[in-house]
Amino acid sequence: MNVEVITVGDELLIGQVVDTNSAWIGSKLNEYGIHLSKITSIGDSKEQIFKALDDAFSTADAILMTGGLGPTKDDITKKTLAEYFGCGFKTDQQTLDRVKELLSKRGIAATDINYKQADVPDICEVVQNYNGTAPCMVFRHNGKVLASMPGVPFEMKALMEESILNLLAKEGNTLSIEHKTIMTIGVPESMLAKQIEEWESNLPTNMKLAYLPSLTGVRLRISATGSNGAQLSASIEEEVKKLRPILQEAIFSENDETLQEVIGRMLKSSNKSLSTAESCTGGTLASTIVSTPGASRYFKGGVVAYDDEVKKSLLKVNPCYLFTDGAVSQKVVEQMAEGVRELLKTDFSIATSGIAGPDGGSDLKPVGTTWIAVSTPNGTVSAVYNFGNSRERTMVRATATALNMLRIQILKDL
Repeated sequence: MNVEVITVGDELLIGQVVDTNSAWIGSKLNEYGIHLSKITSIGDSKEQIFKALDDAFSTADAILMTGGLGPTKDDITKKTLAEYFGCGFKTDQQTLDRVKELLSKRGIAATDINYKQADVPDICEVVQNYNGTAPCMVFRHNGKVLASMPGVPFEMKALMEESILNLLAKEGNTLSIEHKTIMTIGVPESMLAKQIEEWESNLPTNMKLAYLPSLTGVRLRISATGSNGAQLSASIEEEVKKLRPILQEAIFSENDETLQEVIGRMLKSSNKSLSTAESCTGGTLASTIVSTPGASRYFKGGVVAYDDEVKKSLLKVNPCYLFTDGAVSQKVVEQMAEGVRELLKTDFSIATSGIAGPDGGSDLKPVGTTWIAVSTPNGTVSAVYNFGNSRERTMVRATATALNMLRIQILKDL
């Protein structure tokens, strides 16, 4: 089955409201083995709705429409649908009774505007919306189906899960779709594609690979389509077995986890602790670590040593190194890592020192230059990077790179 989504609302086009409905619908359709081929966002305009419907009916087996079903004059979807299909209106008694009951429970005095929510195109099938006043309307046209739902996310989600997904599954033949996401870090997308080029070329014909890059790494999503979900999962696992020795340390998870979640699990399972000393990342590293529930079991705390006096007084960085090498240097960042590990009595520590920009760079140390150190019971390692001239990007990439350095050291030390 081929499905298209149409979202209606001027607020979506001007950025006043973010369209989260489409992303959620896409994920749900995928679970049911239903193919989503297109998403279209349009304004509250009869002409736009007409054109979007003409386009969708020409290519899709089913259309899911959200938005424009409110009781006010700017919500025109219901009226436009009746005009599109050339029909009149009827009062759906069940909807009317439900609207009266709902408003009564909320202590709201009903008006004619509220009662008009029960007026629906006379050719549609009504699906009751028990979380709001606007019902879902299902139309059948030339062997195809259109479901018009409210744009309020929790109302739409309930309608989808309680009725519409099952309706779509009955309307068309659906296949099982199985996915596995491989989380990688430290290898740019183009280099990653080159490394796994032969492996990717030999994937089974029913299997697809998607590259999903971000500032912190590349997700590899393997998808397989067929009639038997268990067999698809087993087939994907066979391919992943071939991929592991190719990428090795670049893979940090096979469960669509964040890097901080993986590190947290590693530290908890080994009963080890962690601390941070940050300069250029300004607390971003610590904030990322504690974003994972249960971080208090392994994260002792951190020092934001933005000023050199803090580096000297709290972290015991040698003033001579600050003078001769500068704050953004190997010796300083290593002493920062060792200093905070000693200060907070932790097993592991991470330190960052860099030039986030946009100013402060030089020929020897351009903007984006960042030193990162990880201190462990077996010693301290460090490396220098250049993350470019974007302050925000440098902070994000430095944080991810620092966490990955820690992950690799934990693997070596435990």
